[in-house]
Amino acid sequence: MMEALEVMRAQEEWQRAGAYSVRIQGMNRQHHISLRDEFDEHDGEGTKYIILLDQGYPIATCRFYEIAENAVTIGRVVVLPEYREHHLGERVIREAEGWIAELGYKEIQVDSRVVAVGFYEKLGYERVSDEVYMSGVFECTKMIKQL
Repeated sequence: MMEALEVMRAQEEWQRAGAYSVRIQGMNRQHHISLRDEFDEHDGEGTKYIILLDQGYPIATCRFYEIAENAVTIGRVVVLPEYREHHLGERVIREAEGWIAELGYKEIQVDSRVVAVGFYEKLGYERVSDEVYMSGVFECTKMIKQL
């Protein structure tokens, strides 16, 4: 398990299917989030996805998309339950940040689940404020990182 992880920068539909597979297993099934709520207007053309593959099997993902000329949002960070506790969430974020930097963006925003604030702080993100809001079934707060 996880001997040779492959990183995929997904932009085509067949590649995005890997990200969708992880999200269905990790969010739709585990947290009982409907497909309509999990997949929104930001999925599809223009959105970029990082997928980690273990022997060709998608196990972790995140997506990002432009929100301003120099800024993107990273979201839908999901690691399959059986692969958690191996720093794969950090890995997909770091891979996304590298791609984002290559594309010339200067700022990354994240709508972090409140329980994940410490995770993002370790990766260099800072809370914008103490405001907490609901995003679907999760309590979230906005965080930002300058590149």
